[in-house]
Amino acid sequence: MKLHLLLRAVEEADLPIFFAHQLDPEATRMAAFPSRDREAFFTHWRTNILGNPAVVSRTILVGTEVMGNMGAWTDAESGERCIGYWLGREFWGRGIASAALRQFLQLESTRPLNARVVKHNLGSIRVLEKAGFVRVGEDAFPMSGEDRMEEWVYLLAV
Repeated sequence: MKLHLLLRAVEEADLPIFFAHQLDPEATRMAAFPSRDREAFFTHWRTNILGNPAVVSRTILVGTEVMGNMGAWTDAESGERCIGYWLGREFWGRGIASAALRQFLQLESTRPLNARVVKHNLGSIRVLEKAGFVRVGEDAFPMSGEDRMEEWVYLLAV
């Protein structure tokens, strides 16, 4: 089945949908990224994403339905260009993230492009590898208490 997928600039009306996606407990577990409360979420998006001209962010649509978002930014500490995406859980496993990433990589031409994914997120690992990202290392970041979450570091060089 061919997806009629479209990436478009994020609009203010997309934010409540993105907010709902990031509230899903399974999605936050899979991404190892805690959900934000409403005020923190909207402030983050309006200030750090939509308010930052160096960020490229797109809404992922199939037909007219918002499936999620994808973006690229420059990490303040490392200076590396990074990519991230979030799909509503109801859209997982349908090839949407892979198709969106293929399109997004035509828009975001900066190379190298970095991605980090927690080791248990097999779906996202497949998405990155199908798009040509290569595993170049591993890292860990602190979670609650003394726990650390292990992640793979990926790079798209060309």
